[in-house]
Amino acid sequence: MVDIVRKRFGLVGRNISYSFSKGYFTDKFDSENFEGCTYENFDIPEINAFPEVVKNTPDLKGMSVTIPYKEAVIPFLHKLSKKALLIGAVNTIKITKKGKLKGYNTDYYGFKKSLQPLLEPHHKKALILGTGGASKGVAFALDELDIPYTFVSREASETAIDYSRINATTFDNYQIIINATPVGTSPNVAAFPLLPYEFFTAKHIAYDLIYNPAETQFLQKAAAQGAKIKNGLDMLIFQAEKAWKIWNK
Repeated sequence: MVDIVRKRFGLVGRNISYSFSKGYFTDKFDSENFEGCTYENFDIPEINAFPEVVKNTPDLKGMSVTIPYKEAVIPFLHKLSKKALLIGAVNTIKITKKGKLKGYNTDYYGFKKSLQPLLEPHHKKALILGTGGASKGVAFALDELDIPYTFVSREASETAIDYSRINATTFDNYQIIINATPVGTSPNVAAFPLLPYEFFTAKHIAYDLIYNPAETQFLQKAAAQGAKIKNGLDMLIFQAEKAWKIWNK
């Protein structure tokens, strides 16, 4: 009788019972007959609990990282990939045979691959709503696509404008609006970023990194003005498959 090699994977985050990753990878392991592979949620109240998760989980080969730990996890890692270092956020961790933790960012790849089919010549500039770890991957992807962008935050800073600055002229200048905040995520589905939605047009793309619900208020309001809309589901699938390759290379 052949012993099945056990390989454990998981997601690190806070309040992640809703998570896409566990269901996705569990279905993948079942449908593609990856025997011995399991995926579990590591829901921790603060990032300082992260080392205990690694220490107390034998056979752990790889982890995904979600809100709010994509930046906070970095000091606990032994090494970063070149792109994760440039981005300044990690959503994928590979655990080497020697027990070293290496951080990667596959968010930027998933976002870029899912945005590209929507782009037309008039889509020249982007607004990124939010300045957290998720927005950093978005910004890196836009850099690779040669699309200039501006961050939007609740408070203006040297690197971001605040929401009160957004008006008709802004929408003339920026044809891609990306929600990289958690505003509108289930169960708070009535919430939405505070934008003048009447200025969306058919020439705009409204992209929401949120996938649950499938159509957030942000997307619904943009679509009502004729904008092309996209949620974060394809991004998640692309980044998950990229993570799977990293864990197994």
